[in-house]
Amino acid sequence: MISLTETQRMLIHTAEQIADSYGPEYWSQLDASGDYPEEFIQQIGKQGFFGLAVSEAHGGSGQGLTEVVLAMEALCRGGGGGGPALGYLFGLLGTLTVARAGSEAQREAYLRPFALGEKICAFALSEPEAGTNSFNMQTTARKQGEGFVINGAKWFITNLQHSDALLLVARTDMHEKTEFSKPELSLFMIDLPNEQLTYHPIPKHGFNYYKSNQLFIEDLWVADSALVGKPGEGFAALVPTLNAERLLVAAGAIGIARLALSRAVDYAGERVVFGVPIGAHQAIQHPLARSHAQLESVWLTVLQAAALEDAGDTGGNASALANIAKYVAVEAAIDACYHSLQAFGGAGYAREYHQERWWREVQLFRLAPLTQQMTLNYIGQHVLGLPKSY
Repeated sequence: MISLTETQRMLIHTAEQIADSYGPEYWSQLDASGDYPEEFIQQIGKQGFFGLAVSEAHGGSGQGLTEVVLAMEALCRGGGGGGPALGYLFGLLGTLTVARAGSEAQREAYLRPFALGEKICAFALSEPEAGTNSFNMQTTARKQGEGFVINGAKWFITNLQHSDALLLVARTDMHEKTEFSKPELSLFMIDLPNEQLTYHPIPKHGFNYYKSNQLFIEDLWVADSALVGKPGEGFAALVPTLNAERLLVAAGAIGIARLALSRAVDYAGERVVFGVPIGAHQAIQHPLARSHAQLESVWLTVLQAAALEDAGDTGGNASALANIAKYVAVEAAIDACYHSLQAFGGAGYAREYHQERWWREVQLFRLAPLTQQMTLNYIGQHVLGLPKSY
């Protein structure tokens, strides 16, 4: 077991207390109504969770990715299940990007309200025609005077309804292209609301308390000062954030699965059929035990990858471990949620026990923010040294 500092233990304890206050019944009601978890988001903002990895000079607590990962897992495991995962994740992506790649003026303008949870930033990368090939995106930002005019469309952009800013990725292609050159992607920070942006929710399978949207951008002019990082180098600026994103997904998936597993273990120990608890039968016990072993093992990989990021790893080991952790954690979590639901028998299908919701929610991480297949492509090419397979 990795040794935790007193500060980290206190952070986990606080996260568990918040998660217990906003437990399964809270999220079940919001899942049914489709309402936004305003109280929960405000609470973790007040407690400084969005500012864990932000410098003290900009309103944060100057911690690292390790602390953010610990918080994510505890918020999900402590009672939130999938509920905190997306809300916390999407509240962090813009913050982490501005902290690492933004200008000093952008840090001054955005980091403090982001860190304090006073403002939330959405993230717009995905497009219907690009899929996982971000370089195929069609949204363009063309230079015009002392700014850019942006046109295009995005989809599955989460939480626009409750965001105050939008980190948008677009093609700038400001330099002469060759047959082999990739499109140049740039990042822009845009204040919301903006009348040049229109969007509508996409009905989906789970996480109904966070709306995912089709977004349309028409003749949106932004000043040069809206650029985050250098023009044409947006993807490079995003890489550290994408590593963090993978680890946060892994931590959230593990937290969801640990919660589902703990409820299944309790049920299997209490539910008596034919005179003995059902947990006494190996058909119930072994899948739960295997899931526990898998989750505990991959959790160590998540923490190791986060520690490498915090240490400023430049050799690619952090990226390798982040992708490995994301892949294995998601597969282990899906397996654990499946067997946890099965342990309840027919009752697992009832909303009363929450297992069916956790099962629905954990499925998302096999698809987003990066598919498992693309994660394997990264491991095959960049870790094993195999030829590019796509």
